[in-house]
Order: sequence, then structure tokens, then C-alpha cells
Amino acid sequence: MNNKTRKLTETALLIAMATVLSLIQFPGPWVNGGSITLCSMLPICIIGYRYGVRWGILGGFVHGLLQLLLGVNGLKGISLETLVLSVILDYLLAFAVLGFSGLFRNKIKNASLAFAAGSTVGIVLRFVCHFISGAFVWDTILADTGLNWAGILYSLNYNGSYMGPELVITLAAGVIFCRVFDFTKPNPIRRNFSH
Repeated sequence: MNNKTRKLTETALLIAMATVLSLIQFPGPWVNGGSITLCSMLPICIIGYRYGVRWGILGGFVHGLLQLLLGVNGLKGISLETLVLSVILDYLLAFAVLGFSGLFRNKIKNASLAFAAGSTVGIVLRFVCHFISGAFVWDTILADTGLNWAGILYSLNYNGSYMGPELVITLAAGVIFCRVFDFTKPNPIRRNFSH
């Protein structure tokens, strides 16, 4: 299998894995979207780490399109302006930025640390996308109440309540995977621990 075919095949499999993992959710109070999942961001972060930021952003964007198709029911009954903003920030951009997981692959020698640093950047950027979207939506909803800053505070608390645990879960699993597998090789082979 040539490198281009391997890259496309692995990316497709990792996107499919991320999509399936996104359906395994822990119960919580997130009635307006978002959830704590079983490492659903990890496969997208692996794409970015393995193949670089640009390819990771593309893989995350495709995953965001799939998430949009799965979550389209949650977008009913909102204004066109809010719909466009939500599609861009909560789906397309929010998942694309996970590709920044590859940001430090060639800059930090320790694979686990490089993966964790890059993935942290990507996940924090995803949080920022959800935060901005939520702040706009809730500020619009609460505009007539006179509750200044309520939309911003609500978005910060709401999105932080699931993105914080998601960050911890993804980093823990990613560091373990990076210690066991060498993702810099064409085949992510097990690391040799005999040295």
C-alpha cells in the first residue's frame, strides 16, 4: 500500500472511530448539545499528530460534517443567523481545530509530551469555538432580560463542564497510546521497551 492510500485509509478509519466513540456518551445535564464521550476526540488528534496540522484540520473538518449530520435535529427552531453561526463554530471549526494536535510533533522530542501539548491547543481551541457560539446564542436569548454577562457566564460554565473532562480523558488516553505506539512510523508499531 502506498503512502497516500495508507494516509487516506487511516484517516477514514480514524474519523469513523471518532464518530462511533462520539455516540458513547456519559449521562449529564447537557441538554443544549455537548457531552462527555469515550475519547471521541482522540482519533482526530491522532490524525493531526501523525500527519500534521493541515491534514489534521481537514480530518477534523470532515468529522465535524459528520457530527453536524448526526446533530442536525438540535438546530431546529433557531434563527438563520444563529444557525449559520452554530454550524460554523459548533461543528465545522470546532472539530477542525483538533488538527492542531500535530503542532509540536517535530518540536518536542518526547512523543507523549508533544502529543499532549498539541492536543491541549486543539481542545482548548475547540472549547473557544463552543464558548463563542454559546455566548452569542445565550446573549441573544437573554438580551431583553437585562442580565448583562449572563450569556457569557452560562456559556463558560456549560461548555467548560463537558470540555474540561473531555480534555483530561483525551490527554490521558493519548499519552498512554503514545507511550505504547510510535505514531511517527509508517506503521504505528509497538515501542520497544527492552532498552
